[in-house]
Amino acid sequence: MNTANVPVYTVSEVNGYVKSLMDGDPLLTGLLVRGEISNYKCYPSGHHYFSLKDAQGALRCVMFRGEAARLRFRPANGMEVVAFGRISVFPRDGQYQLYCSELIQDGRGALDAAFERLRRRLEEEGLFDPGHKTPLPGYPKKIALVTSPAGAAVRDMLRVLGARWPLAEVLIAPVRVQGTEAAGEIAAAIHRLNNRADIDLIIAGRGGGSREDLWAFNEEVVARAIYLSNIPVISAVGHEPDVTIADYAADLRAATPSNAGELAVPDQGEERGRLAQLDRRLARALRSRLEGARRELERMKNSPAMKQAKAPIQDRRMALDALRRRMALALRGEVEGGKRALSAQRGRLPLAMGARLAAQRGRLGRLAAGLDAMSPLKVLGRGYAIARKGENVVSSAAQAERGDRLDVLVSDGVLNCIVEEKEERTWR
Repeated sequence: MNTANVPVYTVSEVNGYVKSLMDGDPLLTGLLVRGEISNYKCYPSGHHYFSLKDAQGALRCVMFRGEAARLRFRPANGMEVVAFGRISVFPRDGQYQLYCSELIQDGRGALDAAFERLRRRLEEEGLFDPGHKTPLPGYPKKIALVTSPAGAAVRDMLRVLGARWPLAEVLIAPVRVQGTEAAGEIAAAIHRLNNRADIDLIIAGRGGGSREDLWAFNEEVVARAIYLSNIPVISAVGHEPDVTIADYAADLRAATPSNAGELAVPDQGEERGRLAQLDRRLARALRSRLEGARRELERMKNSPAMKQAKAPIQDRRMALDALRRRMALALRGEVEGGKRALSAQRGRLPLAMGARLAAQRGRLGRLAAGLDAMSPLKVLGRGYAIARKGENVVSSAAQAERGDRLDVLVSDGVLNCIVEEKEERTWR
């Protein structure tokens, strides 16, 4: 054998190459393997090491502490299980092994493993968070049923809804509930209903069947459609022991389709009974209130204030009369006092007024004497005359001309004269 041109690899390089091949194979990155546990050991580190074997071979497996903490059972030698994980090579010793992330007791099968894997992933994403769930309406007006129109489930739901609450209108959104296309149709129907404004509640479900028959309600697309629904969703799949991913995502899980009808609407008989009870309570309350009002009215009717209703008025009238008398007496006293004061004033008034009147008379006499002395008549009586030209007094020769007619006032009459001559002279 000529090896001159053949490259030589180290053990680590070979193991690394084989590891890269396995890590790049999609089949080996996530597969389910059924087998019997053997050589099981749990180390203090929390890691689990074991082998899965069947009649023809064995496969080494490792499950690290983080994944092992989620186990719901204690693995043991001889136990039949289904493991989910990836195949890869541990470069140190060149051994390939299954790096196990989930371990399920066999008997539940591969579907159970897939169910548990999806459930955990969606739970970690928060799709099952109780805080996200929406309360159901107390009295829904319109309910949509996302189910097969030909199944027994739809008949059961219609029967229960009609018997319990016939006021609710029911809309059937027909879908397939089994087969490869079922999950997509269910999710699409939920999305369509959310585009309507008249739907108050959605019930999504079907009747009983095998795990495979119910699998459409375990698909991720259905769980996400329920999670994103703004309308409350009741999941009603199969019988009571059947649990689906849709049950976890829904706002409420019903054990059966019939139970979904019971949870969706109130019972009309119970509501009538409750209304009758409220009516009785209201009637009792009204009677009690009327009785209390009657007792209060009777008490007021028999009270002294009602029996002697005029007494307070009469007392006020008497008080008013007394006040009037006091006011009259006070006013009379003030009037008498005023009269007495006026009489005293009248006694003093004549003396003062007489003195003042005499003084005024004396002053008037003096003024009259002065006025009489200044009167022109007095001057005329002493031999003087006053010449007037028309209405004007002639006090100067310059005021008259020859031919002017003058009236000359003397003490006992008027002389009508004509100026023939005039002579201007200054009297000193």
